[in-house]
Amino acid sequence: MTPTSESKVRVRPGERAIARLACLAVQPLLTRVVRRVAAQHPSLFARLGPHQTTDFLIDPVELPFALHLRPDPQALVFRAVPRDTAPQAGATIRGRFLLLLELIDAEQDGDAAFFSRDLEVSGDTEAVVRLRNALDDMDGSLAEETSAMFGTPGRAVLARLRRAYTDATKPREYA
Repeated sequence: MTPTSESKVRVRPGERAIARLACLAVQPLLTRVVRRVAAQHPSLFARLGPHQTTDFLIDPVELPFALHLRPDPQALVFRAVPRDTAPQAGATIRGRFLLLLELIDAEQDGDAAFFSRDLEVSGDTEAVVRLRNALDDMDGSLAEETSAMFGTPGRAVLARLRRAYTDATKPREYA
C-alpha cells in the first residue's frame, strides 16, 4: 500500500498484532467461502469481464483488517489483510461491516449509501459497478448461502448480525 494520509494515522499499541491474529483466524473461513461461491456461481465472475483481475480492497471500518478480493477464477484471491500491509487496490470499497453485508444481497441501496457518505468508493468505479451488478444478478442470498455452509452456528451468526444492523440503523426516539 502506498503511503497516504490514512496510513500515517497513529496506531494504538497492540493494534497491528490484533489485526494479524484476526487475519489468521478468519482466513480458513474466507478460503472456504470463496471456493464455494466460485464453484456454485461461475457466472458471477464471468459478469465482471475485464475486471476479474482487478484487486478490490473491501474495508469494513470497524474490523481490525480489510479484505483483498481478486475475482479471477484462474487465480482467485479472497484474504484478510492488515490495513498497513494491504496490496495496492484497483478499487476500494469502505464502510461499516453490516452495511457491506447488506449490500452483498442488495438489501441496501448502494447509491443511497454512497451519497449519504456511509459508503466510500475510490479507484476504478467501473469495476465496482460491475461487481455490484454481478452481485445484484445472483439468484438467492450470498449471505444466506455462506451462513448455511457453517450450519446452525453460521445461520445464528448471520441472524445476529442482521438484528444488530437493524438495531443500529433504526431511528431513535427521544422522549
